[in-house]
Formats: sequence, C-alpha cells, structure tokens
Amino acid sequence: MDSLRPLRVLGFLLCLCFTMHASAVSFHHRPLQIYFIDVEGGQSTLFVSPSGQSLLIDAGWNDDRDTNRILAAAQDAGIRKLDYVIITHYHADHVGGVPKLAARIPIGTFIDHGENRQNSDDVVKLRQAYQQVLDSGKSKRIVAQPGQVLPIQGIRVMIVTADGNVIDHPVPGAGADNLACKSNSYPADATENARSVGMVITFGNLRILDLGDLTRDKELQLMCPQNKLGKMDIFVVSHHGLDQSDSPELVDGITPRVAIMNNGARKGGSPDVWDIIEKSPGLGNLWQLHFAEAAGPEHNVSDEFIANPEGPDAGEYLKITAQSDGSFEVFNSRTKKAKRYEAIPQDD
Repeated sequence: MDSLRPLRVLGFLLCLCFTMHASAVSFHHRPLQIYFIDVEGGQSTLFVSPSGQSLLIDAGWNDDRDTNRILAAAQDAGIRKLDYVIITHYHADHVGGVPKLAARIPIGTFIDHGENRQNSDDVVKLRQAYQQVLDSGKSKRIVAQPGQVLPIQGIRVMIVTADGNVIDHPVPGAGADNLACKSNSYPADATENARSVGMVITFGNLRILDLGDLTRDKELQLMCPQNKLGKMDIFVVSHHGLDQSDSPELVDGITPRVAIMNNGARKGGSPDVWDIIEKSPGLGNLWQLHFAEAAGPEHNVSDEFIANPEGPDAGEYLKITAQSDGSFEVFNSRTKKAKRYEAIPQDD
C-alpha cells in the first residue's frame, strides 16, 4: 500500500478548498455590468452578474439593427449565451426582436407574464411569433409571479409585478407610508403595458428598479398608501418616459439617485415626466439614450448625459459598472467618459 496516499489526498483536498475560497473571493469582488442598448425607443437592457450569468430585459424591435446592437453588447461583456431573457410584455418594441435574436445566440430561459391580454391583431401576431420560439424547445420558460425570486447567480431579481398583479407585501427594507401619495386613482389601462413584468434587482447594497411599461394605475397599487418598493439607487424610467407611466407617487416614493431613460429621438421623453424625474428628491442625474426632439432643449438634459444627441442615430449606449457596496459609474459610449456615484453609508 502507498504510505503517502493519505497525505496526497489531504494535499488535494487542501488545494481544492483553497481554489474554491479564492474563486469565491474573486466572485465577491467582481462588478455588475449593465448595458442600456439603443433600440430606438424600445427596451433592451443587458445585465451581466459577477458570476458571469446574463439577464436580458426585452429584445427591442424585429430589426437586424437591434439584434446586432444586442450582440455587440454581449460581445463587449464577454458572453456567448443569454442565460435569461425577460419579456416584460408583448408589444413590438419589447418582444418583436425575439425571433431574430434567438436565431443568433443561445438563450437558456425565457421569462414572461403568461398569456397575451391585448387582442389587437398586431399584438396577437407578436405573441404567436414568440410562441414559435418557445415551441422550438431550445429554451426553457418561466411564467413570472409577483414575489418570485429568479434563479440568477450573483444578483437578486425579485418580480414585483406580472400580468396585472402586484406583490402583496413590501420587498425587504420597504413598507413605510409613502408621503408622495396624492392621487386616489389613475385611469385603468387595458393594454399589455399594465401587464408588464416588473422587478427589483439587488446587488449587495445596490438597488435597481425596472417596471417595463407599467402604467400609473398599477404604480399606485405598488406605492400607495404603503411604499412596497422602498428607495432605489437606479431607476430604469418606465415606458420610455411617456406620461402614461412614471407618476409622482412612484418617482418621488423611490427617490432614485440616478435615472436612465430608454427613449428614442421621437418617442418618449414627455416633458411632464421629465419634470417629475428632474424634481425628484435626491436625484443625482437623469441620463437619456436620445435627445427628445419634440421636447425642446428645456426638457432635455445636458449633452454629456445623452448617448445619442440630435442628428443621425449612431446606436450609442450607456453602461453602468457597479460594486456591491452600492457605488457605480455610468459610462457614455459616445463621449467615452464616465461619471462615478459613491456608495451611500448604510444605517446600522
């Protein structure tokens, strides 16, 4: 018998434990990357967690342009597969790009709110095209439910709205009365917008809110009289900055440090929404994917905070690199400059 065998086994186990510990330490210190991709007034936001897993929220329009821009962001992030793709709802600027995207990059799991609830011909056709991708059997599927935490490594993604339903209890750290509540009601929205999958994404001390195109009537259910979401560091402006969404009750209630508006040159960026966000208490900066042409200079941020100014669209993007302590920087691919936001000390 080899008398040194127990020592070799012990040495192997010690080496394995050291390697796993070193990997865990490395994992802990890796940043979260977020790409806000220019899909011309749609949404496509790519998260790459410290574990290397990826989450894409929406796929833009049924256009090779948008698919190419998503793939360029994936390449920049060093990923060759989309582990999860959330489809917030079945409108053309969110689900339209799925067939082209699925033909060009592997997708592990789709997440959506379930059946289509808007029976117009265009939305029915979009939902059918998405169903064909699901029926191919190449990807798994999760039907989102409020309160559900998605199985994504490195970040915590909690569903807060889906299919017109909202969470029935506050997310961790939330639940105080919302002093911003002023309206008792907003008109009920009968489109797919009100069915949007919305989520709170947490990375250490950093908190991010993305509600898709959720409308004001549903925002009120989340925010009044009790603020079920709490405060946010980063707010992905709902519905491209259109005034069916982004109520004062929501924006003032979450008091974002930074807001990112995925508007187009001629879509979104409504002046009244712009005012609500700019006047929100505690806001550091609003960033825009495009200069909103119809709003005029007085309702656009300064040039350094806009990825695509007036003129031909160049497909520039915004990128956030975040640390688990809550600090992050926003990079503008056009200017090649970044602005840093320091971590906020946490209460004991």
